[in-house]
Amino acid sequence: MILSNILKNVKPLHIIGNVEIEVTGVNIDSRRVKEGNLFIAMKGTQMDGHQFIDKAIELGARSVLCEEIPQNPVDGVTYIQVTSTEDAVGKVATQFYGDPSKKLKLVGVTGTNGKTTIATLLYNMFRKFGYKCGLISTVCNYIEDEEIPADHTTPDPVELNFLLHRMVEAGCKYVFMECSSHAIAQKRIGGLTFTGGIFTNLTRDHLDYHKTFENYRDAKKAFFDGLPKTAFAITNADDKNGMVMVQNTKATIKTYSTRVMADFRAKILECHFEGMYLEIDGNEIGVQFIGKFNVSNLLAVYSTARMLGKKTEDILLVMSTLQSVNGRLEPIRSPEAIQPLSIMPIPLMLWRMY
Repeated sequence: MILSNILKNVKPLHIIGNVEIEVTGVNIDSRRVKEGNLFIAMKGTQMDGHQFIDKAIELGARSVLCEEIPQNPVDGVTYIQVTSTEDAVGKVATQFYGDPSKKLKLVGVTGTNGKTTIATLLYNMFRKFGYKCGLISTVCNYIEDEEIPADHTTPDPVELNFLLHRMVEAGCKYVFMECSSHAIAQKRIGGLTFTGGIFTNLTRDHLDYHKTFENYRDAKKAFFDGLPKTAFAITNADDKNGMVMVQNTKATIKTYSTRVMADFRAKILECHFEGMYLEIDGNEIGVQFIGKFNVSNLLAVYSTARMLGKKTEDILLVMSTLQSVNGRLEPIRSPEAIQPLSIMPIPLMLWRMY
């Protein structure tokens, strides 16, 4: 792709060199640069990518996006100076990979707890509906059945757009993605177009990075602030920050709750060792989950499926077949256990929670 096209959504402060050159790839890691790549110098929390511009050029970079142009520019290399490479990288990566999120129904899940469970259950549910799907999560990324190891909850913008591009090529229609507060604050999801967003809950976490609870809350809220009018925003009305998240969003707001009036409601009818009977919007359903928090997780899944146009009866039918996500209050069955004073084997199930 021609560099000038890649920079279409970026406002440069200064350019040295030719922007009509062919770009073979985009990279923020100088070690991965190949011939003809555009290297983006990012200022991270640990390292400053500007220190590696020369190394990237040695490896074949022919264009550099940076906040500070080096004192001795190399002939034949194009330098594009911007106010913030953190703001620009998502827009550049999105453009280079053909704006893949616009070709998918991309749903983001954010909050302190429940992100992995909700994103994974949605991925499993919509595959059971017969759609090709992608998953971007803490545990692992998936393109249909292909397993791709995950280094972060949300990948960097270049890797993220590459993953979404591959999902488009694989024929995926739906993608469900965890959006961490770090990723939102660091603009890793910048440039993406979301079909919908889900808020789970908020507790005092990651304050080592965000410093204050207000900063942490506002990082989550920024995700909903950025949703377009065409999107939906589903929020947990049981959390005191639920309505704060969506107070400035342009998206269509929907609420879910197990305690108060909301657009989507659920309550526990019976709770057993191996599952629960729930009432969701007046319909009874048996599920293979335990714990009140999982009622909220399942209700978020149900609400999202409804907003994506699925029928209630179809959602509940598939939901009844879903099982716990690996490592999230996961049931472990022993082959058999011997009951005291008896030689008759009885089944035993333990629950493991990470």
